[in-house]
Amino acid sequence: MVEKVDYRVYQNNYTTIRGIKNTPQNCAVAKNYHTPTFTAQSDISNVSAVADLKIRTKLSSKEEKNKYTEVLSHLDKSSRKLLNNMLKAGILLNSDSNDGSTVLDNLHRIVTEPKAQGLNADNILKDTIMAIAYPQIITQQFGDIPNEYRQEAISRNIGEESNYINIYQRLQEIDVSHSGTCVAASTEFKLAKQLPAEFARFAADLSSPKLSTEKTIKLNNLADETLNSIWLLNAFDIPWTPNGFNEAKITFAPDKNALLRAQIQTTNRDPYERSALDVLMQSTFMQIGSQQSYDTLTDKRAGKFNQNDKGLIEFEKTFTESVVFDKNILSVTYQKVDENARLVGYETDLATMKRHLITALNEGENIILGYTQTDNSNVIINGHEITLVGYKTDKQTGKTIFICNDTDDDIPNLIEYTEDYLLPKIHHAALPKHIVEKDLDIVPNWVEGIDVYKQMKDLA
Repeated sequence: MVEKVDYRVYQNNYTTIRGIKNTPQNCAVAKNYHTPTFTAQSDISNVSAVADLKIRTKLSSKEEKNKYTEVLSHLDKSSRKLLNNMLKAGILLNSDSNDGSTVLDNLHRIVTEPKAQGLNADNILKDTIMAIAYPQIITQQFGDIPNEYRQEAISRNIGEESNYINIYQRLQEIDVSHSGTCVAASTEFKLAKQLPAEFARFAADLSSPKLSTEKTIKLNNLADETLNSIWLLNAFDIPWTPNGFNEAKITFAPDKNALLRAQIQTTNRDPYERSALDVLMQSTFMQIGSQQSYDTLTDKRAGKFNQNDKGLIEFEKTFTESVVFDKNILSVTYQKVDENARLVGYETDLATMKRHLITALNEGENIILGYTQTDNSNVIINGHEITLVGYKTDKQTGKTIFICNDTDDDIPNLIEYTEDYLLPKIHHAALPKHIVEKDLDIVPNWVEGIDVYKQMKDLA
C-alpha cells in the first residue's frame, strides 16, 4: 500500500521526490541483465566484462603488495575473497578518482589513518569493500536510536527550545521511520558502481577526523558560462575556491549530526539498515543538494529551493550529480504535471523515452531517475528515485525489461520492471545532452535554478 505524502508540484514541473518504501510488490529480482559497457565495475563475478579495457589485475610494485597485505590483515575470510576478486576484476587497482588514487590506496588509508570519534576502521573498510563489490546492498533505511544514545539525540534536537509544544514535536522527530534520502542513496550507489576509486576516496576522507573531502571540478560541467557556474555554486552555499579560470575546488561534508548517526550504526546496526558509511555518504549528498541545510538526526532539510522539508527536488538532484561526478548532467523532464499535481501528458512519446534510456545505458551510464505513482484521478500521490543499470529483452513478448536498483525496498539485489510498467511512470531522468537534444528542448540547469529561486521567493 502506498502512503499519501505531501507531494508539491510547481508550475515548471519540479517535484519533491521521496522514498517511503513504495517499491511495487510485483517487481522481480533481476537475472541475466544487460550491462553493455564496463565502466569501473559490473557484477564482480563477471570478470570477462573487463577484457577489452586497459586495466591492471596484478600488483606491480612492492608498495602495492605491502598495502594489499595490510588491508588483507584487517579482513575476515569472506572479505578477503572479495578483495581478491576485486583485484582479478581490475577494480582494486582502478584509479578513476579525482586525485588519481586507486581503490587499494584508499582502502589502505582507511585502516592506517585515524578515524572520526566512535567509528571503527575495520567496519568502514568492510562496508567500503562490500559497497563496491555489491552496490545494490546500499540502503537508505535509518536505524532506531538505542537507549545509550537517546538522551544525546534528544538534547541535540531540542537545543535551546523552551516551548513545550515544539519540544514535544522535536522528541518525535528523531525516530525516522521513512527516509527521504533516495536521491542521496542513489548517488551513493552510482558512485560505488561507476567510480569505485572515487567512492573509496570519499569513504576514507568522510570517515576521517576531518569528516570532509575535497574535489576539483570543471566549471563548464555545471553551466556553459563560468559566471553561471559560479552562480550555481554560490546559490547552493557550497564551500569552494577558484582553481584557475575553469576549475573549482569544492569541499563536501556531512551535516553536524551525521557522526552521531554513524556512531549508532557502528555499534547498533540491524539487518537492512544503513551502515555507518551509508550515513556519512548520504548526509554529504543531502548537504550538497539542500544548500547545506540537512539534518541527519531528523532527516529534514531547509534551503531556498524547496518548501518541503523532506528529500531533494529535481533541480537539487541535478546539481548534486553534476558536482559529485564532475559531469554535465541534464535532468530531462518527461511528464507534464499541472498546478494540482495531476499528470496530464508527456513531453515526448514513450518510444522516444525508451530510446533515450537504452542509448544512455549502451554508453555505460547508470541513470538516476524519478518516477511517480498516481491515484485513480491521475493525481500524483508519491514519488521515488531509483537507478537504471541495464536492460534485457523478454523472449516471449519482445518487449524491454529494465534492470533497476532501489535503495528503499529491503531487497539487496537488482530488480526488474517491464517497459509497460515503468516508462509511463518516469517523471525525469538524468541523461547526457547529446542523447536528447534533437528530440527535446532542454532548459539549462542554471536557468531552471533561477526560475525555481524566483518562485520560492514569491511563495515566501
